[in-house]
Amino acid sequence: MNPLLVPLTFPLAAEPGNRALTISLFTAVVAVTLYITWWASRQNKTAADYYAGGRSFSGAQNGLAVAGDYMSAASFLGISGQIALYGYDGFLYSIGFLVAWLVALLLVAELLRNSGRFTMADQLAFRMKQKPVRTAAATSTIVVSIFYLLAQMVGAGSLVGLLLGVKNEGLKAAVIILVGALMIIYVTIGGMKGTTWVQIVKAVLLMAGTVVITFLVLLKFHFNISELLGSAASKSGKGESFLQPGLLYGKDLTGQIDFLSLGLALVLGTAGLPHILIRFYTVPDSRSARRSVQWAIGLIGVFYLMTLALGFGAAALLSTGKGSAVAESKGNVASPLLAESVGGGAGSLGGAILLALIAAVAFATILAVVAGLTLTSASSFAHDLYANVIAKQKPTEKQELRVARFAAIGIGAVAIALAIPAQKLNIAFLVALAFAVAASANLPALLFNLFWKRFNTSGAVWSIYGGLISAVVLVIFSPVVSGNGEKSMITGADFHWFPLSNPGIVSIPLGFLFGVLGTYLGRDKSSESRYSELTVRAFTGAGAEGAAKH
Repeated sequence: MNPLLVPLTFPLAAEPGNRALTISLFTAVVAVTLYITWWASRQNKTAADYYAGGRSFSGAQNGLAVAGDYMSAASFLGISGQIALYGYDGFLYSIGFLVAWLVALLLVAELLRNSGRFTMADQLAFRMKQKPVRTAAATSTIVVSIFYLLAQMVGAGSLVGLLLGVKNEGLKAAVIILVGALMIIYVTIGGMKGTTWVQIVKAVLLMAGTVVITFLVLLKFHFNISELLGSAASKSGKGESFLQPGLLYGKDLTGQIDFLSLGLALVLGTAGLPHILIRFYTVPDSRSARRSVQWAIGLIGVFYLMTLALGFGAAALLSTGKGSAVAESKGNVASPLLAESVGGGAGSLGGAILLALIAAVAFATILAVVAGLTLTSASSFAHDLYANVIAKQKPTEKQELRVARFAAIGIGAVAIALAIPAQKLNIAFLVALAFAVAASANLPALLFNLFWKRFNTSGAVWSIYGGLISAVVLVIFSPVVSGNGEKSMITGADFHWFPLSNPGIVSIPLGFLFGVLGTYLGRDKSSESRYSELTVRAFTGAGAEGAAKH
């Protein structure tokens, strides 16, 4: 199962004597990020400042922020766990995430930056009818963001609650409310500038923490990768098969198709994730947009290579068999336990420091990701639905920003309200849905709009809603929700008829198909008239800078 699709539960609590250290690091992270948010809020004067950080970030800065936005806690903790449990198959996820950025660079980054202003819908609405396209794009953006956001919120409650020894459900709910409140503060006060700097700080912390653990793991094996892999294979109890494909999905046809479906959704969904797309608007020009993705590829590539040491290191140094803490958590505690191990072991000062450090880094990761997701949703609601559909392009910037802030509060409240009762649920389907919708609905519409002259308003609406609905329906009737025992969201019931855990291999082609059908069945010819202008702007940047200022 994809590490992003595993519920973030942590059967690990800090020892009482070390709890003060963990709390101190948590407090320091929160204090630093709150100060950054306050500092950034003093520079928010226009809509461009709030939505796009005034387009003042360099390629390197935005690349750090993109990497910080992309490497969520689920990815950070989940991938190393998957490698620890499944060896070769787990590491394939790392490769998939890196390849995904090549797609984003080649197909999306620069073209989107040149042809839009603040949101994904701006690019579509450039040559389409405003109301139906913006409504569809905003709906997709909000659905993807809220489901992804909910997964992070539940993960935050589990991580902070259990690492601090909080076992009472009411206290865990309080932790979720606290994280939600911080998220709302970051977005309503700091806007994109504050959120971006929080993501930059988080990326630096994450990379630094991962480098330290990787170095200590390699040091234990004398920087000999073969020795590390051999020890991991031997300790895993699976022998050479641990270093060969097949442990996770098996070698039967259904398993291979499921793997292909998941990989397709991850690779293509990345280029359609709204909270990633919105980051390309924070740079001053298309060259900086390209550099942003190049920096992100470098940082993400190095990070996912280090997960090789983290995952196989956990397999070599920790117990990962049935009944172990790593296995019971589906691998999610592999990195924290590994940090404790290489720091000196349980009960040691070094182990306590590294365990607290990783916990604090994971918490910073959650804060950064939820802030980015909330800002994306709020921006889409205020800019697309309110300003361009409800108010019909008549509101002032001040009114639009006020709506964005209230939308952030509302979206945060919804996430908190849903996360509290979802603490005991399998939240796998939430993140699966986010990636499936992004790949099935957003990406087909964006690519058709850029590369197909005949594509029209009807095609865009059909593509977005078709991909959205097909992905939702297939996930609901998949083993992720029912029919797979304790691994399903609903236990004791079986109403699934779709055999795959991820719908990407079906819903993504359907998204493209609906776009084609809608285009040929629709009667809107006006969309073709501005295609040439959109193409020139997207591929050359001519006219894009002036449009972005208005």
